[in-house]
Amino acid sequence: MSDAKIRRPRAETPKGFRDYFGAEVTQRKAMLDKIAEVYHRYGFDPLETSAVETVESLGKFLPDVDRPNEGVFAWQEDEADWLALRYDLTAPLARVAAQYRNDLPSPYRRYAMGPVWRNEKPGPGRFRQFYQCDADTVGAPSVAADAEICAMLADALEAAGIERGDYVVKVNNRKVLNGVMEVAGLSGDDKEAERGIVLRAIDKIDRLGAEGVRALLGEGRKDDSGDFTKGAGLSDAQADVVMGFTTAKRETGADTVARLRDLVGASALGREGVDELEQIAALLAAQGYGPDRIVIDPGVVRGLGYYTGPVYEAELTFEILDEKGRKRQFGSVAGGGRYDDLVKRFTGQSVPATGVSIGVDRLLAALHAKGRISADTTGPVVVTVMDRDRMADYMAMVGELRAAGIRAETYLGNPKNFGNQLKYADKRNAPIAIIQGGNEADASTVILKDLILGAKIAQNATLEEWKDRPAQVEVPRSDLVAAVRRMLDQN
Repeated sequence: MSDAKIRRPRAETPKGFRDYFGAEVTQRKAMLDKIAEVYHRYGFDPLETSAVETVESLGKFLPDVDRPNEGVFAWQEDEADWLALRYDLTAPLARVAAQYRNDLPSPYRRYAMGPVWRNEKPGPGRFRQFYQCDADTVGAPSVAADAEICAMLADALEAAGIERGDYVVKVNNRKVLNGVMEVAGLSGDDKEAERGIVLRAIDKIDRLGAEGVRALLGEGRKDDSGDFTKGAGLSDAQADVVMGFTTAKRETGADTVARLRDLVGASALGREGVDELEQIAALLAAQGYGPDRIVIDPGVVRGLGYYTGPVYEAELTFEILDEKGRKRQFGSVAGGGRYDDLVKRFTGQSVPATGVSIGVDRLLAALHAKGRISADTTGPVVVTVMDRDRMADYMAMVGELRAAGIRAETYLGNPKNFGNQLKYADKRNAPIAIIQGGNEADASTVILKDLILGAKIAQNATLEEWKDRPAQVEVPRSDLVAAVRRMLDQN
């Protein structure tokens, strides 16, 4: 068959997915390592679960979907169970907690980091595969566990490079909101649809504003594109109660809690939620976490349906420019809460649990925006090949450098064009190129070419500025490792 008739696959990434190259992977790992140090310091252990779970195990917890396998990548094997790629790291934890409940300590504290997959419509900055970084405590009914998660989240953000003052962890309680729903006449199974619309509406208050949320509580809202979103159909009196909840935040946590206590009225569930918020605030204050880091905020709702108590969200408060050049706040990078009923699906018994999930890609983007990516993306020292018959000599150099803990490689392409070897070293972001031709070999020397200094000189640096540092030096072959280390230290 001729080449013209061969159907070749297109070399393209599937829609909604992306590839991550060297610097991106290195930066992500460096950030996650810093977060893991915080989690470890708090006594949490790492856990890795399979990327694949049964659909039955994952359950029906993706937001705004009606079927268990909608929103996930699922398939059926030989008329047996349906399997799916995990859509978050919490559902697999619930399965682990149930499956190994007789072996794990209780409470069980774990953190997990890895990719998750969602079969949703992709868009700008919205991918079907993305990284999450979770920490959860399973088996602790006390809200002290929730307070600890909030404190740990604040510490993790600072460890990653988000300065104090550039973020705030907001805390609310779903019991308070459910109490407000009772007062508004929205309790009971027959009001589930309306409650769902109300929850989603409140969750959008930062984006839509009070007027937009009010419209969604009533008949509905038409957006700028003309699309109409059906509302919850609440009366004006019911909408007033809900809107009172969205504006309950006051200057101090104590004042906010007092206002929430008024709003929940006689609702026992609502009062329980307010009491829990008071406890969390007191526990955090005792550890020195004030309103400059963590605040009580009724605006936090969290979209997922499995939250049963405290909920929290980490919001970055600094401004960035959007794609149209307009200033806006960066927004949320993490969220979580208490989900006491998730493990119950497996065991039939309620198991208290609480946890948080950090959006890894969003936090990395925030660190880029603040200029706080500190991971070393320097490439390896490159040993060039002047004579292919002496490859063993070049490999020996690389071996010595690696044994000394220096990242290094031998050029393994076609050595015929030496200029291409230096271009390769530049593309690898190599700090140094090592050169040994026949003359240098006879003299038992090597040439070290300082590529970082060379790049600086090329950027119009004055000769005076760099006259004491030659961009290329010849050193004894026996001094190779020490000379490379000195040059690296200078850079």
